[in-house]
Amino acid sequence: MRMKIIAGAALFLIAAASCVSQKYDYPFRNPDLPIDERVDDLLSRLTPEEKVGQMMNQTPAIERLGIPPYDWWNEALHGVARAGKATVFPQAIGLAATFDDEALLKTFTMVSDEARAKYHQYQKDKEYDRYKGLTFWTPNINIFRDPRWGRGMETYGEDPYLTGRMGLAVVKGLQGNDPDYYKTHACAKHYAVHSGPEWNRHEFDVEVTPRDLWLTYLPAFEQLVKEGDVQEVMCAYNRYEGKPCCGSDKLLIDILRNSWGYKGIILSDCGAIDDFWQKDKNTPRHETHPDAESASIDAVRSGTDLECGGSYRSLKKALKDGTLKESDLDESLRRLFKARFELGMFDPDDKVSYAKIPYNVVESKQHIQQALEMARKSMVLLKNKNNVLPLNKSIKKIAVVGPNAADSTMLWANYNGFPTKTVTILEGIRNKVPGAEVIYQLGCNHTDNFVMQDMGDKITSNAGTGFLAEYFNNTEFKGEPVFKGLAQSLHYTTGGNTQFAPNVNLSDFTARFTGVFEAPVTGDIDFELSGNDGIRLYIDNAVVSEMWESEYTAFRKYTLKAEKGKKYAVKIEYMQRSGMADLNFSVGVRKPVDFAGTAANVKDADVIVFVGGISPRLEGEEMPVDAEGFRKGDRTNIELPKVQQEMVKALKATGKPVVYVVCTGSALALNWEDANVDAILNAWYGGQEGGTAVADILFGDYNPAGRLPITFYKSVDQLPDFEDYSMKGRTYRYMTQVPLYPFGYGLSYTTFAYQNAKLSASKIGTKDKVTLTVDVKNIGKRDGDEVVQIYIKNPNDPEGPIKALKGFKRVSVKAGASEKVSIELDQKAFYSFSDATQTLEVKPGSYKILYGGSSADSALQGIDLKIE
Repeated sequence: MRMKIIAGAALFLIAAASCVSQKYDYPFRNPDLPIDERVDDLLSRLTPEEKVGQMMNQTPAIERLGIPPYDWWNEALHGVARAGKATVFPQAIGLAATFDDEALLKTFTMVSDEARAKYHQYQKDKEYDRYKGLTFWTPNINIFRDPRWGRGMETYGEDPYLTGRMGLAVVKGLQGNDPDYYKTHACAKHYAVHSGPEWNRHEFDVEVTPRDLWLTYLPAFEQLVKEGDVQEVMCAYNRYEGKPCCGSDKLLIDILRNSWGYKGIILSDCGAIDDFWQKDKNTPRHETHPDAESASIDAVRSGTDLECGGSYRSLKKALKDGTLKESDLDESLRRLFKARFELGMFDPDDKVSYAKIPYNVVESKQHIQQALEMARKSMVLLKNKNNVLPLNKSIKKIAVVGPNAADSTMLWANYNGFPTKTVTILEGIRNKVPGAEVIYQLGCNHTDNFVMQDMGDKITSNAGTGFLAEYFNNTEFKGEPVFKGLAQSLHYTTGGNTQFAPNVNLSDFTARFTGVFEAPVTGDIDFELSGNDGIRLYIDNAVVSEMWESEYTAFRKYTLKAEKGKKYAVKIEYMQRSGMADLNFSVGVRKPVDFAGTAANVKDADVIVFVGGISPRLEGEEMPVDAEGFRKGDRTNIELPKVQQEMVKALKATGKPVVYVVCTGSALALNWEDANVDAILNAWYGGQEGGTAVADILFGDYNPAGRLPITFYKSVDQLPDFEDYSMKGRTYRYMTQVPLYPFGYGLSYTTFAYQNAKLSASKIGTKDKVTLTVDVKNIGKRDGDEVVQIYIKNPNDPEGPIKALKGFKRVSVKAGASEKVSIELDQKAFYSFSDATQTLEVKPGSYKILYGGSSADSALQGIDLKIE
C-alpha cells in the first residue's frame, strides 16, 4: 500500500494535527496525514448530492472545498490518447507480437512520463476536461478468441499467458514504482468473458464452462490484480450467467473482491449501466432492470464504484427513497478518493516526484526512437520465397502500390494520440533508397471496386495544402473552436472511439472545413460526401448539397462543371449529435479499378511492393461500417477484400517479384498470397514510425523477429460460431486442424539451432519449480533475435489445452554465436482444472516440456518431466 504513515507516539500525532488548521484549510489537504484520515475528513464534509456526483466519470467541482472537476476517463492503449501531441507506438496487437515484455515495460514507462507531464501542464492551465487526467483505461486484456472481433487489435492476442505477461508490463510501466504515489492508474478491462461480437454486446449473455472461465478468460485478470497491483478494473458490457457484468456478484464480489482480494476501483464500461434498463429499438439492451434507480442500486451493491455514464444520477432518488444508504456510497467513495490522494491530486507539486517530469518528454527524440524500435520488433515476416528479402539498396526502380501505402492515420490505429510527424510506408521506402526511382500507384481502395482520381491536393487554405479545420464542442458552431488546424484528408469516424481531432468530443460537436479548389481540368468534377446528422457543402458561398438533421446518408455527390485554372471557394459544415460520427469527403473523378492499367504502369519496376490489408476505419469498436465482409466493426469473413486480391493477382502476372506488406489488427486468410507472392511482411498498425520500420526490414537494416500472437486461420470454416464462447476448436491451444500460420510463428533473415537443452530436475513435487536451460545458436550469416518459446503438454488433463505457452524469452544472438537461455516454470505453469473441485491444481503424472521458435509441432523439441 502506497501511503505515508506517521510513526511515533500519539502525542506527536496530536501535535501534527494541531498544525493542520494553521497550514492547511482542511485536514484532507495535509499530505503528512495518513491517507485514510484524509479520506475520512473529506467524506465527512460532503453532502449526499455531492457524493453521488463523485461516482460518475465526469465529477463536478466542489468549489466550497476548493476541489476542481475531474474526469476519470483517459486512454493510453499505445500512447497517451486524444489530448493533442503524444508519441504513437504500434497498436497493442503489434506490441504483443514483439514477445518482449521488458521492452514493453520501457515503452509504457515513457507513456506514463508523457501522461504525467501533460497532466501537470493541464493543471497549471486549469484544464480539467476529458482525457487530461491520470486514470488510464488500459490495458485491454480480453482474450482474442476469434479473428472476426474488430477490437481484437486492442488486445495482446489469443493466449492467456502472453496476455498476462504483456499486460503486467503495461500496468507496471503506467503505475510506476514510487513508494509514496502512483504515477498513473492502469485499468484491466473488460472484465470478464468479453470478446465480441460488437453488434450485440449490449444484450449478449455469455455462456462459458467453468473450465474455460478459469483456464482462458480469467488468468490475465488474476495476474494483474495479484502481481500487478492494478488499481482499476472495468466491468464489461455483456451479461455473464444472466447478469450484466457490472452487476454480477459472482464476478465482482465472489471472484474479484473475495477470492483475489482486490481492493481497488471497479468502474463500468461507458453506458454499461444504461444497458441494464434502457429500451432502444436501434440497439437492443439487456433490460434486466425496470429503471435507472434499480439498475444503479444493483451495480453499487455489486461493487461498481464508478460509472462511465449518467445512470448513477438516480442514486439521489434512491437515497431519498431509502432504497440505498449513504454508507453504501461511502464504501465506493473511500476507494475513489483514496485513489486520488495516492495519485497526489490533492498535494503540492513539490511533494510529488512525478510533477518534476518536464513537458519536453512528450514526443521526445528518445520516445520516437522507442516507437521505431517497437515497430521494428513487432513486424512478422510470414514468407520469404528464395530469400527475395532483404532488397538490395542499389535497386534502380521500385513500384509501391496499395491503399495503405500512403495512409498515415491507418498507422495510428484506434484509441490513438496525435503525433507531430508520421512516416508512411511509402515515405519510409523513399527515404531508405533516395537514389532509386520509386513510383506510387494507389491501384485500389480497401474494399471498393472504384478509385477516385484524387484532386484533393488542389484544395488549399491559409493553413497549407488542404482544408482549414475548425471544431466546436457543441452542435451550433458556438464560441471559439476547441481545435483549429490543417486537414489534408476528410475521412473520419469516431467508431472505434477515435477522435476527429485533439480535444474534440466523440459526440455532440460540429466542424467547419474551408479552402479553395483550383480545377486542374475542364469538365465534370465530383464532390462526394457522406455523414450523419448534418452535412452541408458550399461552393462559392452557395449551398449545393445539404443533409441536415437527417438520418445517416451513405453517399451524396455534387458534380461541378469546372473550368481549368478557375478557383472555387469550398466550405463543408458537419454536425454530429448522437451515436457515432462519420464523415467522408473526396473530390476528383470516380473511375473503375483498372487492374491491367495499374499492372502496366509498374511492370518495368525491379520489384513491386503492395501495401494492403485492412484498416482501423474498417475494424474496431462498434463502427458504422457497411462493406462486404465487415459488420459494425467486426468481420463476417477473414479473407482479404476481393478488390485487393484481384489487384495482387494482376501485379503478380507482370512476372516481377511481389512483396506484400500487410497492415491489419487481426488474422487474415492469405491463402492465395502465401502460395503465390514472393514475400509477406505483417506490419500491423505500426504507429508513427511504422513506415521507417517497414523500410528497415525490407532493405535489411533490421532483421525481423516478431511472432504471431494469434493464429492465422485458412478461413472461417476452421472456426466455431462467432457467438460461441467455448474454446473448443479455438486458438492454437485447442485447434486440431492445421492453420495457415501458427501462433508464435515468424521468420528471420538468419537461422537458429537449439542445443544442449536440459531441465534442472527430471522429477519435481506439485509445488516445486523447474528451470529449462537451452543454448540458442545463430547458424546463419546475420545477427538477429530469436523468440524462445516453451509450451507444456499435459496428458493428465485430456479436456485441457493440447499445449499451452508457459514461458518465452526474446534474445539477440550474433551470427555464429550462442546464447544460453534459462526460463523458470513455476507451479502455475502446470495447472489443470479439476471438474470435481472446480479449482486449479497440479496433477501428478508425466508432462512434456516443448521448446522452440513457434507453437507448430514441427518447430518444437521436447523433454519429459515427472511430477509426483
